[in-house]
Amino acid sequence: MTTPDNDLWAGFDHLTAEDITGPVWDEPVPLNARRELPTFPVDALPAWLGGMVAAVAEETQTPVDLAGCLALAVVATAAGGRATVCVRGSWREPVNLYTAVALEPGNRKSAVFALMVRPLLAAERTLVELSGPLRAEAETTARLAKAAADKAAAKAANAEPDKRDQYTAEAISLAQTADEYTVPARPQLVTDDVTPESLGTLLYEQRGRVAVLSAEGDIFDIIAGRYSGKPNLGIFLKGHAGDMVRVNRMGRDPQHIEAPAVTMGLAIQPDVLDSIGRVDGADGRGLLARFLYSKPASLVGRRNLTPDLIPEPVATAYTHHLAGLTLALADWTDPAVLTLTPEADAVMLAYQRTTEARIGKGGSLHPIVKWASKRDGAVARIAGLLHLATHPDTGWTLPIAAATMAAATQLGDYFTAHARTVFDAMGADPAQDAAHTLLTHLRENPTAAFTKRELFRVLSRGDFPAMTDLDPALALLEEHGWIRQQPPPPRSGRGGRPPSPRYDTHPRLTPPRAA
Repeated sequence: MTTPDNDLWAGFDHLTAEDITGPVWDEPVPLNARRELPTFPVDALPAWLGGMVAAVAEETQTPVDLAGCLALAVVATAAGGRATVCVRGSWREPVNLYTAVALEPGNRKSAVFALMVRPLLAAERTLVELSGPLRAEAETTARLAKAAADKAAAKAANAEPDKRDQYTAEAISLAQTADEYTVPARPQLVTDDVTPESLGTLLYEQRGRVAVLSAEGDIFDIIAGRYSGKPNLGIFLKGHAGDMVRVNRMGRDPQHIEAPAVTMGLAIQPDVLDSIGRVDGADGRGLLARFLYSKPASLVGRRNLTPDLIPEPVATAYTHHLAGLTLALADWTDPAVLTLTPEADAVMLAYQRTTEARIGKGGSLHPIVKWASKRDGAVARIAGLLHLATHPDTGWTLPIAAATMAAATQLGDYFTAHARTVFDAMGADPAQDAAHTLLTHLRENPTAAFTKRELFRVLSRGDFPAMTDLDPALALLEEHGWIRQQPPPPRSGRGGRPPSPRYDTHPRLTPPRAA
């Protein structure tokens, strides 16, 4: 005897659960997780500097990371080559830095650079004006000395034999005197497009220091050999470390730079980070490890269109303190030596121990061991900059305090987190990022099924300029179980364009409808 229910299913006992309820989905495999990156810790900066960083980020509606990293580079421009941090014993760190912020186009990088760098350029103009009389005097004296030497040489050449030796000796003496006169170069703190050869000359003329501050990443193309055809890393490696540079070129006097101090503050597009990782020698010789990286999330699409403007007192304080620090250190010939208080040394030592514990095989910092090997030195440099910014009028007379060193370690942790993400991206499969983009789109726009052509129509203006650019990401999502391609329908035999591939999405991407 059969029941009504049994009658209902009679004849269907050969069907599987999948035939009745649809395909069975396994639990999808997560894509490589994207780290949640920390925001630049503005509270680690002195009040006048942090206030400007926050105000610039608000007015321009840009991530605070951009103005924050540039603030460090600007202070390093003011103090680079004019101060060193004595950490312990013979361990000394100069205070110049290399920073690189990765942001997509349309993030108002140029506006942030203009606001943060403008007071530095004003200080540069002041240095030019102050040095004007000295340069004019030196030029006149050198010109008169050369004229006197030339006149004496002509006199010796035309002298009677009994006077020639005397006049020749006088000409030689005057020529030697003329050679001893040097004319100071016009002061220059900042450049933005410079070849390695020109950078060496600039360092020589500017008594060992110069900064490359740019809202573009052109300097990486130059380093990679835009003009020479081959990478030229030497001056950039030595300019960060402070290693002696000797330049000898035919037809020019030798240039000797005892302790070069190059600062770099760059804003670049994210794909530039990937390309510099492929520059021959950039990783092996340690250029990549010298940069402090930041990769903040863009605010485009969620910006406040009526933001607060930079308060005048904030801009005035920033200009006053930055100009004061720049002018106070400009004429130093021997760098100021900044020491640590015992308490600051204890903070630094604790940070070193953390680094050492994590840098070995199996440690969290081992995958970026080259970069991590320099992070303690970077923290010491940052501490020196924060100290001088905290005491712009007297910093060279005071030791670095424990609170300042603690703030520097906070920034060290920030840059460590971003460095791990940047170096992951340099060695990552490009399909991973593309797959993350597709998965985010599918989560934000739930659908049970879609065609490849439909997806392309929505995403073609972004990361997928051609429909074939979707293929690696779709394959990766299917491999991880987030989507499943449907069997193609039978062809009619009448020709024409084949139908676009159609995909089902995992039920976890399509929440059930409310009852």
